[in-house]
Amino acid sequence: MTVVKTRCVVLISGRGSNLEAILKAAGAPDYPAAVVAVVSNKVDALGLQLARDAGIPVAVVPNTDYPDRVAYDRALQTVVDTFEPDLVVLAGFMRILTPEFVAHYENRMINIHPSLLPAFTGLHTHQRALDAGVRFHGCTVHFVTAELDHGPIIVQAAVEVHADDDAHSLGARVLSEEHQIYPTAVRWFAEGRLHIAGQGVRVEGRADPLSAVVAPRLKAIV
Repeated sequence: MTVVKTRCVVLISGRGSNLEAILKAAGAPDYPAAVVAVVSNKVDALGLQLARDAGIPVAVVPNTDYPDRVAYDRALQTVVDTFEPDLVVLAGFMRILTPEFVAHYENRMINIHPSLLPAFTGLHTHQRALDAGVRFHGCTVHFVTAELDHGPIIVQAAVEVHADDDAHSLGARVLSEEHQIYPTAVRWFAEGRLHIAGQGVRVEGRADPLSAVVAPRLKAIV
């Protein structure tokens, strides 16, 4: 019997390390999602080669070719829709999306952000966490809404902040956690286990009713 997998289009702007993590997970025969295309706004994004090496179609829609965000997002949407995605996955896609684009993919577009949202939206999150003196930092997978780095939270991973951390060392530990929770969130979506409840997300089959923070010492998330 042919298994129909959730069709994912991944949007990137850079090296694609989270794309690589998802592709690695998707290599397992029981993984319920497949990356059907990778789209970038940068022609030199390193992650495009990862897709090519995996035999996945790629497309580049340079944002410099368009006069404004509205025109760009309309062109991007046209390209993304040619691949008929069930889920759009933002993996280091460094663009602020228009409300129209977000509405088109409502409840079927997710993002990963390098902080424990709602703390430290935007850029330079690791240095800002250090400057704020927080004891824990981390990353968040969430559904995308029109408000930047907001939207119902699916899952988070937390790491301790060490006394000798700088932005690079802290960021490296956070990135390692990103590579764990993003493929898991995609799996949950593909399995139909995610149910939005206000600003949270109930994950069907988990003991906790809403998404929890996962620490490195407590890796078992199913």
